[in-house]
Amino acid sequence: MTFLTLFVVIPVVMLLALWLARNDSQVRGVMVVGSTALLALAIYFVLAFVNARETMPAEQYPFLFGTAIPWFEPLNIYYRTGVDGISVVMLLLSSIIVFTGTFASWQQHPMQKEYFLWFTLLSVGVYGFFISVDLFTMFMFYEVALIPMYLLIGVWGTGPKEYSAMKLTLMLMGGSALLIIGILGIYFFNGQFSGQYTMSVVEIAQLHAIPAFIQKIFFPFIFIGFGILGALFPFHTWSPDGHASAPTAVSMLHAGVLMKLGGYGCFRVAMYLLPEAAQQLSWVFLILTTISVVYGALSACVQTDLKYINAYSSVSHCGMVLFALVMMTQTACTGAILQMLSHGLMTALFFAVIGMIYHRAGTRDVRKLGGLMKVMPFLAVGYVIAGLANLGLPGFSGFVAEMNIFVGAFEVNDTFHRACTIIACTSIVITAVYILRVVGKICYQKVADESFFKLTDATWDERVAVGGLILCVAGLGLAPLWAQNIINDAVAPMIHHIMGTGAVAGM
Repeated sequence: MTFLTLFVVIPVVMLLALWLARNDSQVRGVMVVGSTALLALAIYFVLAFVNARETMPAEQYPFLFGTAIPWFEPLNIYYRTGVDGISVVMLLLSSIIVFTGTFASWQQHPMQKEYFLWFTLLSVGVYGFFISVDLFTMFMFYEVALIPMYLLIGVWGTGPKEYSAMKLTLMLMGGSALLIIGILGIYFFNGQFSGQYTMSVVEIAQLHAIPAFIQKIFFPFIFIGFGILGALFPFHTWSPDGHASAPTAVSMLHAGVLMKLGGYGCFRVAMYLLPEAAQQLSWVFLILTTISVVYGALSACVQTDLKYINAYSSVSHCGMVLFALVMMTQTACTGAILQMLSHGLMTALFFAVIGMIYHRAGTRDVRKLGGLMKVMPFLAVGYVIAGLANLGLPGFSGFVAEMNIFVGAFEVNDTFHRACTIIACTSIVITAVYILRVVGKICYQKVADESFFKLTDATWDERVAVGGLILCVAGLGLAPLWAQNIINDAVAPMIHHIMGTGAVAGM
């Protein structure tokens, strides 16, 4: 068993320690120690991965630090782990969000202990999903990540929380039903045509035995199943309600990491294991993702609730991830992973600041807020920086990701793909409209209510969360090449595998 398994073991130990904790101080201590250990472990693996890649070519073995332990040998189900450049940056993102989410929830009441128990269980599923290279193991951890969302929103949320929690759960469970059909289809038909029944992502890709006409049957199940979590139009409707009702740290983890499972799964499972179908059916999903990008941005323009604005913005930005993936060029897909990393950081910053403003002002209504730069300057600056990153200002993470996406999309030299790219590019202008409008209204206009002068600025724990995320958003924007090189190293062989199957696409 490799050190990778520590990403699952540490949160499980945290669950046990939280269960034994007797007061809020002990609960917070467990969360700080555990989240710090996970962040340190993620940083270690990024550095170790970079060092290992310098001596091992990408084509030699797709996943490093791998292990395979039998779970249920009659069906060839193994506990298989490993990381490539994509999953290692996703682990780093998850660790940053868990760490900052801990401090953003420092004053969480009521039932802080129970809240952090479910929050930690959610992180078990997220970490397990990203280190898994076995379809069954991935699906199991995927389910573990989804289940706690119902209680975290339904118990600790705000507004119509029961409705939002049930809607989210039903939609995502529907996606899970599609996924299990697709996974079983891959498993049985790969075994039937290759003679080797396996759940290993690497082995299925290497065997490449499933005929194209069967791939076309199961590709929509996998892509839509994961796409629901990635807010694919028209299956996105759970997302804004879920974001708006979730408590602050859950919104951060939900939008920052959980939605990334969707894009990751679409690329790693649907497109990588069913490449002919990905080529033949990509035009359908290109239309849907283009709609997601523009529809999400336009919807954000007409919202008056800060959380709903960011939720619809997330629909647009996560749609951009799927949009870039179905372009199937190396530059666009590298941009898609960078967008997952960038959006995870900046949307977590957004939700953290919005939650802190709501806790003080008692409202998220843009029409009732104003003059925040005067009464709570630290939080107002945090909101402005998140907004500038969201609209793609150079120097922040959003610019790097979007440049890769749109440059890569234009590399596809046909009218249909370029028309979709031009339509998607309009979202940049739309995003600037709603971000600048809201920033101007809530930060720089006169103080909307005299009672706001009594409000306090961020406490030390909130400053740790917000400051840490600001550093990450600016750091990725100013020094993106380390992440881009790691991601590109993993994307290149996957795109070569997907596009190298064109000769047999008509099977």
